[in-house]
Order: sequence, then structure tokens, then C-alpha cells
Amino acid sequence: MKPSIAIDMDQVLADFYLKLCDTYNKNFGANFTKDEFLLTTQRDLSQEDAKKLFGLLNEPDFFRDLEVLDPDCIEVIKGLQEHFEIYIATAAMDVPGSFNAKYDWLMEHMPFIKTQNIVFCGNKAVIHTDFLIDDSPRQLEAFSGTGLLYSMPYNAAEDGYKRVHNWREIQAYFMELLAKK
Repeated sequence: MKPSIAIDMDQVLADFYLKLCDTYNKNFGANFTKDEFLLTTQRDLSQEDAKKLFGLLNEPDFFRDLEVLDPDCIEVIKGLQEHFEIYIATAAMDVPGSFNAKYDWLMEHMPFIKTQNIVFCGNKAVIHTDFLIDDSPRQLEAFSGTGLLYSMPYNAAEDGYKRVHNWREIQAYFMELLAKK
């Protein structure tokens, strides 16, 4: 049996914050860059603005046209499938209106992932793969296997996990593991 890897979708495969920043700028008359938005804006939103922005996330197609975060991810994941069982584990319960759009995004960009290996969940403690690649320390903390933290400005202070910065680095990590066997 192959070892297994679960991969988060937003900010690991898909560039959620680029679209969120663009949506915020358009609807709130702001002019933030994605990096500025990643670091400060979300925490500084008024409760009313946060509620309005969250409502926009529940638009049926919000997640449908996200850009691929790292163009190497598709090639790397295809290569990893030769040695690992690959799952996509996305915390879709945070935005219940995202199911269809996230599924459509995955079918467009990663049709090689078996549909039964796509997991829509909330807390990733329910994921029992050997590895989880995620940008959320909260999700990695709940996970019982080996967690890899996908580096983002908002998790820069976190040091409890192996940090990965891009998909070529992820590829090297797993190829090194295979070489040791």
C-alpha cells in the first residue's frame, strides 16, 4: 500500500487570497496589494465589513476561477501519484456555498485526482493520511500524521512544523523520503 498525502486547496493549490483581495478592493473601494491584504487587512476589518466580505465568499462561483497558486503543483502532484496516494482535503465547511465551485476548480485543474480522494471537511483531524500539506497551523495541529506547513506571510511566526515554500521543495522532500527507503 502506498503512503498517503492530503493536500489543502486554498493557499496551497489555489490562490484564494488574490481573489479575496481583489474582491475586497472592488467592493470596499480599497487598493491593497495581495501581500498587504494577507498581513493586515483581514484582522482590521470591522464586524460589518467582515460579514459583507464573508457573504461574498458564499457566492456560488467565488471559488470557481481562483488562479493556481504555484504552476509547478500540477506536475509535481502527478509525479507524486506514482509513489503516493494523493487526497485533496479542503475545509469547505467554513464556506458551505463553496462545494460546487471547489469541485469544478479541482476537475478543471486536477482531473487526474480520483473523485473519491476529494474530501470536503471542517476540522482536518478526520483526515488519516500519512502527510498533510496545509497553510493553517490550526489544521496541522489537529492532524495526527506528519504535517508540512505551506509557507505564507500569516504563518511566518509558526515554527512547529516542517515548512515548505513551493511545490519544487515539496517534490524534493518526498523524493528524499523515498530515497531513504
